[in-house]
This record gives sequence, C-alpha cells and structure tokens, in this order.
Amino acid sequence: MHVIVPTLAGTIRGQWKGQVAAFLGIPYAAPPFGPRRFMPPEPPQPWAGVRDALVPGPAAPQPGYHPAMAALLEEAVSTGEDCLNLNVWTPAPGLTGGRLPVMVWIHGGAFRNGSASLPSYDGTRLAADGAVCVTLNYRLGAEGFLLLPDGTANLGLLDQIAALKWVRDNIAQFGGDPDNVTVFGQSAGAIGITTLMAMPQARGLFRRAITQSGAGHHSHPEDIARRITERLAALAGTEPTREGLAVVPPERLVTANAALGQEIARATDPAQWGESAGGGTTVLPVVDGTTLPQRPVDAIAGGAGRDVDLLTGTTSDEFRLFLVPLGMGPRITDEVLTGFLAGFGLAPERARAVYSAKHPGATPGDLLSAAMSDHAYRVPALRVAESRAAHGADTYVYEFARPSPALGGALGACHMAEVGYVFGNLDSPLTGPGAPPELSDLMRRAWLSFARTGKPADAPAGALPHWPAYGGRRFVVRLGDGAPAVLVDPAPDERRLWTGLRDAAPAPA
Repeated sequence: MHVIVPTLAGTIRGQWKGQVAAFLGIPYAAPPFGPRRFMPPEPPQPWAGVRDALVPGPAAPQPGYHPAMAALLEEAVSTGEDCLNLNVWTPAPGLTGGRLPVMVWIHGGAFRNGSASLPSYDGTRLAADGAVCVTLNYRLGAEGFLLLPDGTANLGLLDQIAALKWVRDNIAQFGGDPDNVTVFGQSAGAIGITTLMAMPQARGLFRRAITQSGAGHHSHPEDIARRITERLAALAGTEPTREGLAVVPPERLVTANAALGQEIARATDPAQWGESAGGGTTVLPVVDGTTLPQRPVDAIAGGAGRDVDLLTGTTSDEFRLFLVPLGMGPRITDEVLTGFLAGFGLAPERARAVYSAKHPGATPGDLLSAAMSDHAYRVPALRVAESRAAHGADTYVYEFARPSPALGGALGACHMAEVGYVFGNLDSPLTGPGAPPELSDLMRRAWLSFARTGKPADAPAGALPHWPAYGGRRFVVRLGDGAPAVLVDPAPDERRLWTGLRDAAPAPA
C-alpha cells in the first residue's frame, strides 16, 4: 500500500512495509555533475505532481572492494550521477505532530566505497522500534574530498550537511522531531560525524552523535591534501584544477584514486601521506581553515561539540578485517612488526611485551593487528572521550566483543562486526549465521534510548547495567561477550603504551 507525504521540493510516494513506511531515493540536492561538478551541493529541482520514492537511488561512483573483501562486505548495487539522495523509514508518515527521535545514518567505506541502501542499513527495525531512520549517500573519493586550488574542499561533508538541512526542514512530515536528531555512522561515517562536530556549518543540525569505529584523527592538513590532489590528477592524466578534473570521466578518477592508494601503501616515508600512510585511505576530510578550521580531535579538545551528546566505541579486533582476508598476517615478520611499532612512536620491545601478554601465543601479524586497532580506532576514540570529559561533556564508550563467524572465526570481533546488530539485520556475512537476536535487541534499545534521551539504557528489559559516562575512572561497557559488563579502564597496560601519542594538539596561546 502506498503513502503520500509532502516535502519542500514536492510530494513523494512511499510504500508501507508492515507497520513501517519506506521512502527511498529522495533527492536532497541536485546531481553534482555537469556544471555542478566539484561544486558545493545545490537544492534539488522541485517537481510537480507526485514523485515515486519506491526504489533506492544510486550511490556515488566507486571502485568496489577487492574480491577477498567483497565476499564479506556488501557493495553498492547501483551508482550514478544523481547520487545525492536519501532514504526514510518511519512508523508515522504524515503525522506532523509526531515527535519521534530521528536517527540519520552516514555510511562508511574509507571515503571511497559505500551506499545508503545496503541491506544491513535497512532502517525498518529501528523505525518499528519508534524512530524515524534516515540513510544518506554523499560524494566519495576525488569527487568528494579533494582540495582544489580555489580552496574548494570537503564537498562530501558539505553533502552530509545538505542532507541534515533536508532533515531539519522536512522530517516533521514523516513524524520526526527536527530538534532531536542523532547522527550515527561507522568507520568513515563515524570519522565524518566527528568532523561535522568541528564544522561551523553543521552547528545546530544535530543534537546527538553515535560514532562506531571512527573518531577525530583522520584528516589531512593542507599540504598533504594538496599532494593528494596533485598526484591523483597526474595519475588521471589531467591538471589538479576544477577545470581539469571536471572533464575527466568519473570512472577514470576512481581508477586513479585506487592507483594512488597502491602508491601510498608502498611509500617508505609515512610522513609523506599523514593519516593515509599505509594506503587504507587516500582522500580524507581536509583541514582547510574555512569549512574545517581545525583537525577534529583538536577542535573537540578546545570545546567544539561539547553541546552534542556522544556515544562512541570500537570493536575488540578492528584491524583483523583488513589483515586476515587478504592473507597479510603470515607475511608480518618480527622485523616488519618492529618497524610498525616504532613508526607509531612506541618503544618496540616494550610494546611487543605488553601486547604479547594480552594475546598469549599471538603471531607477529596478530600483534600488529592489535596495535593497529589501537592506533587507528581505540586510542582516537578515547582521546575524544578524554577531551570531552575535560569540558564536562559526557561521553558513553562501548567495546563490541562478539566475534564474527566469517572465515571460521578468524576475524574475531572485527571492523563492521557490530553494524548488523545495531540495525537488526543479521543476514550479512559478518554477522550470520547464528547471530543472537537478543544481542541485536539489546543494542537497538541502547542506541534508541540514546537517541531519545542522550543516555544509553535498556528499559524496560533491564539486561543492560547502568552505563556511566567515561571520565576519570574510564568506564567502558563491553557488549557481545556474554552479559553486558561495565569495565573500569579495560586494557590499561595497552592504553598506557600510547601516553603522549595520538594526543590532541594543545590550544594556541
């Protein structure tokens, strides 16, 4: 059965699925190609009559995943130029007096892959539990994150801001409360959300944030961002300008970005590519001084976003998703491990001893995975929580510890292992088979409680203990490893290894 809802750009037709209405592929901005290519997002062209919102819109152009990863990760079904679109699931379409909490999902994918319409991100279950759920697409790769000579930067983040403005202006028509918006996302999506907390243009567009496996360190200063733009343009056979890049087919820029990632992975000087060292990412949010005045973790240390409620966390074995499927673990020798530990600024012998004590019998590859999980995910999340605590802003921290069953359990509780549980979609390769629905119920209740009130709780079920904010005692709630448990400063020896590393920069005098 269809359902009609007005928006500022025109009326749309969605479809009931049980007790939830879905509106798919709604344009929140005009297609960012042709004369709009490499330009900030513009409003969508209004339409007359009723527009069908029955099928997902295309995601941004992207390369897809390595075959070994594609067996584990869902990929975008369609991509195209009209990629600035979003999906809405609601139990109360047209109920303009409704005040349901709004949860806006920003997908991950290393800023080069991903889609708002992956099966794991279907918002039906969250909506059925009493929220309006929105998922959005944004520009990826070169199209979304190059720094151009005229100062244009962070177009993908400006897309996210445009989507949040659409939510502010339209979500009441779907039963949602525009004054109670929670942005939540994972990996690059979580990095983007932390960046939005530091962007003046995003101020006031959301009240709460949930960042899963992504925090405030991953950005590029202007010099590295310029280097990225110049090298990517050279690989694409064009000049590093808007005019030069805009005439290159999107597919060629996608290919050039992939080639740049391979070059970065082979680079011997990590400082050359900053937070992209190792090739896991190429483009990142750019600290351009205008759209993004400071590195996000530094801005948060200075008090940015302290009025935004925050729930943040990581999985126990984040980096195993990147080492195990590609067969990289056995190739990590003692010498390679020592080089990485030293490159992080750790004392290699001490770090190896501490990580070995935590992981008895671990191979060098296992130890590298543990250190990389801390370097890229856990320590950045804790730095955000520590910085906010200094300003009296509560942050609730979790660790997701349920191993994925994929690859015979070799992935552990890897990157992305928790996503299906949050949405209540347990059929993805990383969650099923055998994913316990009660864990998903628990996490959805906690995430929805946070979206409603700013505090994660489990009422009325009572399976979740009281969840204190992270602070002087460093409380972390572990989920997925037996009964939920409140831990006080888990893994303190590993945490102390990073003292003085991955810190926020001191505020200027």
